[in-house]
Amino acid sequence: MEQFEDGHHVRLRSRERGTYLHADDDGLGVSLSRRRASMNSAWAVHIYQGDGNNQYVLLHSAAYGRYLGTTGAPAPRGHSDYEPWEEVVIRWQAVRTDSGDDILLRQVAGRLRANGKYLSVDDFNSAGPMMHWVVERIPAREDTPRLAAPTGLRFPRSLAFLLPWRVIQYEQAGAGDPNANFAWASLVFRGRSMFHLRKKLARRLDAAMDASNLVMCVRAGTHGRPTPLLADLPHSDETLDIIVVMAGTPAHAELRYPDVNAE
Repeated sequence: MEQFEDGHHVRLRSRERGTYLHADDDGLGVSLSRRRASMNSAWAVHIYQGDGNNQYVLLHSAAYGRYLGTTGAPAPRGHSDYEPWEEVVIRWQAVRTDSGDDILLRQVAGRLRANGKYLSVDDFNSAGPMMHWVVERIPAREDTPRLAAPTGLRFPRSLAFLLPWRVIQYEQAGAGDPNANFAWASLVFRGRSMFHLRKKLARRLDAAMDASNLVMCVRAGTHGRPTPLLADLPHSDETLDIIVVMAGTPAHAELRYPDVNAE
């Protein structure tokens, strides 16, 4: 467990495959990818103190905020919101292997195993090399990343109704705890551009607000930690909970951004 520090970011590399645990662009699945310098391969550490001396590591995606909760089925889906009824399947114990610094990740159903492109959880009697994971720590950036402007042709307003849509629930964080309970407002948003979503939220909250002073954090579940949204919205059309954090507030100072390009 000493390889995981609460609030920091890591990558998990399969010792056998040489590939990284990767959050898929649909925001629901997990797979293995060779893309190292990617927000999808970065995971934020959330240390959970269980009963007695039991300590667990929860991993939520730096791209989409959802928690790793792979089940025993060898299916792509492996993300969960952090809700009380999901807590057992997102709690992991990190156990060092007998040889070196590799770890095994285990939860109630078994141990996390790298299978080609996808993953599964095998029973506790298995401890082969495909269950060995290397933890790579990711340093924090010293600055707040700028959102890239949308690329490609802008969709004509008259045809905007053809874009996929989803419900965005949002609220502005106060000067205190970013995990506080909120009275959510909502809007319908078409497309996936985080750049356009930020502009729309800025207009909703204050017509004179400078969107560049606004950070969008996605919260996956009622117990999920706010995660700065640094990638375009996932392909799925599921409702997203967005906490708006303003620059210069204590909540903004607490945010941490992984430097995925660092060696």
